[in-house]
Amino acid sequence: MDTSLVLVLLLAPFLGFLFNVFLGKKAGKSIVGIVGTLSVAVSFAITLYLFGNASQEPVVINLFDWISIQRFEVSFGFLIDQLSLIWLLFVTGIGSLIHLYSISYMHDDEKMHSFFAYLNLFIFFMITLVIGSNLLMMFIGWEGVGLCSYLLIGFWYKNQDFNDAAKKAFIMNRIGDLGFLIGIFIVGSLFNTLDFTSLKNIITTATDINDLWIALAALALFIGAAGKSAQIPLYTWLPDAMAGPTPVSALIHAATMVTAGIFMVTRLNFLFDMAPSVQNIIAIVGAATALVAATIALVQNDIKKVLAYSTVSQLGLMFLALGLGAYEVAVFHVITHAFFKACLFLGSGSVIHGLQGEQDMRKMGGLKKAMPITFWTMLIAALAISGIFPLAGFWSKDEILMTAFHANITLWVIGSIASIMTAFYMFRLIYLTFFNSFRGTEEQKHHLHESPGLITLPLIILAILSFFGGIISLPGHSWLNEYLAPLFSKVAQEEHSFGTTEYVLMAIATIGALIGIGIAYKKYLKDNTIPSEDAEITGVSKVLYNKYYVDEVYDAIFVKPVNVLSSFFRDSVETTLSAMVFGLGKVTNEIALQGKKVHNGSVGLYLFAFVIGVIAIITYLFL
Repeated sequence: MDTSLVLVLLLAPFLGFLFNVFLGKKAGKSIVGIVGTLSVAVSFAITLYLFGNASQEPVVINLFDWISIQRFEVSFGFLIDQLSLIWLLFVTGIGSLIHLYSISYMHDDEKMHSFFAYLNLFIFFMITLVIGSNLLMMFIGWEGVGLCSYLLIGFWYKNQDFNDAAKKAFIMNRIGDLGFLIGIFIVGSLFNTLDFTSLKNIITTATDINDLWIALAALALFIGAAGKSAQIPLYTWLPDAMAGPTPVSALIHAATMVTAGIFMVTRLNFLFDMAPSVQNIIAIVGAATALVAATIALVQNDIKKVLAYSTVSQLGLMFLALGLGAYEVAVFHVITHAFFKACLFLGSGSVIHGLQGEQDMRKMGGLKKAMPITFWTMLIAALAISGIFPLAGFWSKDEILMTAFHANITLWVIGSIASIMTAFYMFRLIYLTFFNSFRGTEEQKHHLHESPGLITLPLIILAILSFFGGIISLPGHSWLNEYLAPLFSKVAQEEHSFGTTEYVLMAIATIGALIGIGIAYKKYLKDNTIPSEDAEITGVSKVLYNKYYVDEVYDAIFVKPVNVLSSFFRDSVETTLSAMVFGLGKVTNEIALQGKKVHNGSVGLYLFAFVIGVIAIITYLFL
């Protein structure tokens, strides 16, 4: 494999970042958008070439030795294999569409050049994360996407709520990242290497590995994954991340940052296979996250918040699959989810764009005729995420549920309930947004129109992928499973025997989705129910609307005590220390003032001091 191609793949978005930082303001908005989009499109084109010409064996490119301490060595290198290529395809592909969409969506923003600079940098760090050949290289990308998420979520920094959301995302991810770092330290200490290929060879062939330390390493790494991919208890940052511009929401929630945790666990599948107890924890946390997030999404009225909690729920299903050892199934759902969730988020952006910034679904309605392309593309994506045959989500979600059924009935029930809820709240969104009469202002109604072509074109492409994307892994004829086979053990790669049980499970899942859609139809289309105003929400709905008050609990347990402790150190400890430091300065200054008095130019005084000094010396020497 040509090293220069890999370097261009990586550096193209970084060059776009540099252009927009140093020349973007002078170049003009059209040039900014074109350069930013083309830089990612170049990476996508190279990815397609590498994908089409890749061999079955992984390719490791070591640019130079980075760290060398006794037997411990880390290279600055890249790993190109089936997993990295699959991830690169949708990171750069969907990333290109989001950049294209942003040209029109952000055209009126005065800091458009900064926005594209951050987007390009985001893609650069995500590519670094994906193709890094060892855990430290992955960590560079891991921290880089965290930085870019902070910059993009808080992009409209004049709004303090957006600043708070950005800080929340940054801080909560640091908690997970501490776990990731501890996991890296344990792995490096155990095996004297952080290289993925070497780790796989050592772990799969060793017979004397300490199970406890392996479990601790796997658990610490999972904590990192839970932070980045928003799993309980580190999930509350992701819904707030929708505070940034809608293209950012699509990029974070669909194609890049939140998939990093899934990628890391999948990359280290050989390590997690050695820690079945940790895998059980992953499956349970994933199932719980899927259900909790789905219940919250049932009553949200902000169109982007519904989609945000939907993302958390779908990520939970992916972790359920990972915990059950079905890594290839989790990857399948990552891919299909990237298609329909990017379509849904960009579609919501189209709606918000058409309504001059309005995000409350209670003030929408009747947009079907005014925005037909947005409606049909979002409808296809909603059907896909609901698991309706034969769209992409049907195949990937059913694979997860079938895996859960064969492993643990309880987890299957939880996953199935979450999936039914998904169908309900997604069509609640569709009906409230596009059907019945318009509930917004007359000014908004007057300006209603379909979005420009640069916004609708990515929607159309993503809708097509949401419809047909499932063909990459059809039951019994899974191209994806065969493609990923070299990465996993034989056990993890075994496909279910497709018989009566599987058909029944597919029927149950489909009927469940139709029931969810039917309930939403009855309540929000036929009965034309409009959700209550915030002050009128009561009972269970109020608990769900306020997200189980988890943020308030975190605020009471962590934030307020830290603020109190900080105030104590600021007002008491720091004041005392400052008084001591400044007191020493005052004493020194006073001594200096007294010393200045003897420097008065009097020769007699100087002679007197000289004589006194001589007498003192003689006395010291002879007594």
